[in-house]
Amino acid sequence: MARAFRPNIADGLYHITARGVRRSPIYDDEIDYRRFLAMFRRVSKDLGWICHAYCQMPNHYHLVVETTAPNLSLGMQRLNSRYAAWFNWRHGFVGHVFESRFYSGVIEYNAHFLELCRYVVLNPVRAGLCRHPKEWPFSSYPTAPTPRILDQFGSDPISARARYERFIAQGVPASRVLGSDPRTRPDQPKPYVAAKRSASRRTSRAAGRPTTLR
Repeated sequence: MARAFRPNIADGLYHITARGVRRSPIYDDEIDYRRFLAMFRRVSKDLGWICHAYCQMPNHYHLVVETTAPNLSLGMQRLNSRYAAWFNWRHGFVGHVFESRFYSGVIEYNAHFLELCRYVVLNPVRAGLCRHPKEWPFSSYPTAPTPRILDQFGSDPISARARYERFIAQGVPASRVLGSDPRTRPDQPKPYVAAKRSASRRTSRAAGRPTTLR
């Protein structure tokens, strides 16, 4: 069977995920997490990518990436193959590290973009690994949001950052027993596709911005 078409466009905005083969861990310790992130940053720099959000989970990862050239497949092949080779070398493994190909979905609306950025950093909370995204060290949440994110919440950087943090907090469950939610286990990375109407309402309340990407 022929492979499904994978979008590769200039000035593209994507949600990307990849998972360990047979849902096995792709990070064994903090060294692995840091090494993958360093490799991702190198690929991003070489290919002119902008990362708006990321989250590394025990056996998968999520990225929200903006490209300036049609080079998504090239970059992902570099990233996954280089990390897999290093991971196998370090741990004495052989064979595949990642399951099948990576998933990529094009983001077309501001509402979808913001909901995805929130969904990505809330992954460890939904999986019961922490109670708040600030507690998870392997995501973009502790760092400053990108200008494209902050622009959706106002022109003043300080108030925009505060509104962004409230927007994220709105998605945090009211209560959470760590490791208690079987619906969102770390071995189930489910690409998020926002319902346009509900996402638009949520985004409008949080940011007061239009829903079509500029």
